Amino acid sequence: MYFGLSEDQVMLQDTVRRFLDTESELDHVRGFANGDTTLAGKLHAGLMELGVPLVLIPEAQGGLGMGVLEAALIQEMLGRYVTPSAFTPAYGMAVAGLNTGANADQRNNWLGRIAGGEVILGVGVTEAVGAREDAGLTVTGDKVSGRASFVMGAETATHFLLGAGNALAIIDRSSDGVQETALTTIDKTRRVIMLDLDNVACDVLDGAAQPAIDAMINVGRVLLAADSFGAAEVMLQKAVDYSKDREQFNRPIGSFQAVKHMCADMAARLEPCRSLLWYAAYAQDNVPEEGPLMSCMVKSHISEVGKFIARTSTEVHGGMGFTDLMGLHYWFKRIGFNRQLLGGPEKTRHDAAVLQGFAK
Repeated sequence: MYFGLSEDQVMLQDTVRRFLDTESELDHVRGFANGDTTLAGKLHAGLMELGVPLVLIPEAQGGLGMGVLEAALIQEMLGRYVTPSAFTPAYGMAVAGLNTGANADQRNNWLGRIAGGEVILGVGVTEAVGAREDAGLTVTGDKVSGRASFVMGAETATHFLLGAGNALAIIDRSSDGVQETALTTIDKTRRVIMLDLDNVACDVLDGAAQPAIDAMINVGRVLLAADSFGAAEVMLQKAVDYSKDREQFNRPIGSFQAVKHMCADMAARLEPCRSLLWYAAYAQDNVPEEGPLMSCMVKSHISEVGKFIARTSTEVHGGMGFTDLMGLHYWFKRIGFNRQLLGGPEKTRHDAAVLQGFAK
């Protein structure tokens, strides 16, 4: 039996890689980090042409009917290029929530509009992972009020899918009563906001909210792990390339045993993560009884490995690693922010222990 990617999956990832190679260059990312708001829209339009937002949408609603594994392969590329895209991981979470928590009419409506490019959904379910004293939403009839923190996908979102206690609700970003506050994080390659809502009109999903929120978190954790994996791959490659070019005592520093060990240690820790990531993504669709546990394990493990590689790669670069010329800080901070979104390693390990009956 062959355990690997199919030709179609390799082609999908390659297509996204070639697009981002020209459209998400480091200079473009710098511009976004410095306030250029046009890049995210251009990237979304290009990804839409490639069919990326259609990957997880069923064929019945105009999508491609692929799975979380294909979404993770795309997300890995977005992490490699630190792409300012709402695909990280808002898109996948939104589709998972609609597939699980909406009735047939709502699925046809919202997924069809996403597939047609009319709607771009951001998500806010962080209160389901870690409640905050000043946050939380309440749904009364067809109105929602309260505060949602760390809402993802704000780069290009037209609507937001929000967890409101025991309900999931969709709001129009331009509705009356919506107040946005930009949140400052270490990651300048993405936009995260806080929403304050005052009796905002909403469409409440007519399904079991908790299973839908759980599905969103599981998919989100896998996609964040994929993003960190892609970013860590780049940091490893940059460290190896730099060690071949940088010379001390008339020799490349890569010839020094200490530097060799640092690069080898990074490679040895990162490569086993690939199969873990592929299986965790595969399990979401094909081994549902293992999906929640694998999402916790892949998120916690790659978060730790990514942190190690981010630090070690910067050390290989020496003082140059802290300069904007090298740009390492974009990948470094993206890995750091991914580590905390939807639960850090301690939280995800605790969730894994609860799932296995080792903790309450």
